[in-house]
Amino acid sequence: MNWKQLISTHRYHPGNIISLFHSHDRSQFQRDYDRLIFSSPFRRLQNKTQVFPLPGNIFVHNRLTHSLEVASVGRSLGNKISQFLRKKHVSLENSELLEEIGTIVSTGCLAHDLGNPPFGHSGEEAISYFFSEGEGHYLKKFLSDEEWNDLCHFEGNANTFRLLTHSFNGRRPGGYTMTYTTLASIVKYPHESIKANSKGFKYGFFQSEKDIYKLVAEVLGIKQLNDHPLQYARHPLVYLVEAADDICYQIMDIEDSHKLRILSYDETVNILESFYDKSIDKEELKIINKTFKTVTDKNERIAFLRAGIINKLINACTDVFINNYEAIMEGQFNSALIKQVEGTNKTTYEACTKLAYERIYHTGIVTQIQIAGFKILGTILKEYTDAVLKPETYYAGNLLSIMPEQYKVTKDDSMYTKIQTVVDYVSGMTDSYALNLYRKIKGIDLPEIR
Repeated sequence: MNWKQLISTHRYHPGNIISLFHSHDRSQFQRDYDRLIFSSPFRRLQNKTQVFPLPGNIFVHNRLTHSLEVASVGRSLGNKISQFLRKKHVSLENSELLEEIGTIVSTGCLAHDLGNPPFGHSGEEAISYFFSEGEGHYLKKFLSDEEWNDLCHFEGNANTFRLLTHSFNGRRPGGYTMTYTTLASIVKYPHESIKANSKGFKYGFFQSEKDIYKLVAEVLGIKQLNDHPLQYARHPLVYLVEAADDICYQIMDIEDSHKLRILSYDETVNILESFYDKSIDKEELKIINKTFKTVTDKNERIAFLRAGIINKLINACTDVFINNYEAIMEGQFNSALIKQVEGTNKTTYEACTKLAYERIYHTGIVTQIQIAGFKILGTILKEYTDAVLKPETYYAGNLLSIMPEQYKVTKDDSMYTKIQTVVDYVSGMTDSYALNLYRKIKGIDLPEIR
């Protein structure tokens, strides 16, 4: 793969539709960034659970704040790789495009969670379960194996690609008409879902967007690894988007756990300080000790440690990218950057992962929202799937009348399209919208007459 193709300012326009608006004071990649910042799906992230339920009195991360922080880290990673490529004398027809790598990665980071459903990762599990083992399992006989895998292994990453490229009813053809490079930078798993039979496998596009990704890969010269099932190498910038996410969610979950008193102050400081090697990072440890003598607020101390560790991991992941540059460009590097860091970065990051699994992700408060999410999403999926398949009934007509116009289906739509439209609707909901709709469907709550 080569950067002359990989960095492209061309936009995805089905039918070669040309935008009516042009800007001369922003690059194409800056326009991508701004489109996401001002988009409705991005705003909805403020009411979607990251890990912990959204509390009223203690501020922890939601999907929106997480995405903004990941974008900040991604920009730093992108800028470092831009400097590396300039030193390697990588040449492009427009040399200024190398300067845009930080913006491209940052934009990919903004988008990386757009396709995730409400109620955190349990939302993905709830959608998958509804089709694989729940009340939607009977639909399997109406779908191809590839279509069925899209549903019973629902993947937020693939949903993000769909959200950015799909032509929803009444909306602009081509979704957000992003640049090909931005679209490729968000596809962490450039494979189709048929391989998702193996546990833990993720994929990057649904059957409905398969041809779109093939076009993106062709335009950018992304290496194809397999035809059946369709599989590509990653765009090199995907590694940076992934690294920014890996750095942020692990470290910020530790900080949030301290604020929620799941972890004590001493536990939190000990685990974070473990990122520093006492024999190597002497100067950094001196600065930490000096700062702690001045800063007595415990939350500020944790924030100071967190900032230093993020910077440390940015440098470490940059080194891994540079050391594996040739393999990445050949499409032969098969690891997340964070998994290849060394020394105390590696041992402590792994310890944080273990701690999060044992003490954070399985706490009562997190488990409760997972249980609720399963029930809420399962019910909504059941009611609306039945409604789109049998819209002639009185009840179905009422249900469909409150479904937003962009998700309307027609009698000529395929079974796959009808079901996927319901999944589009459900996955786009915020936590509170899904909860309120569930209550109305179950008759627990009635709208007030004003």
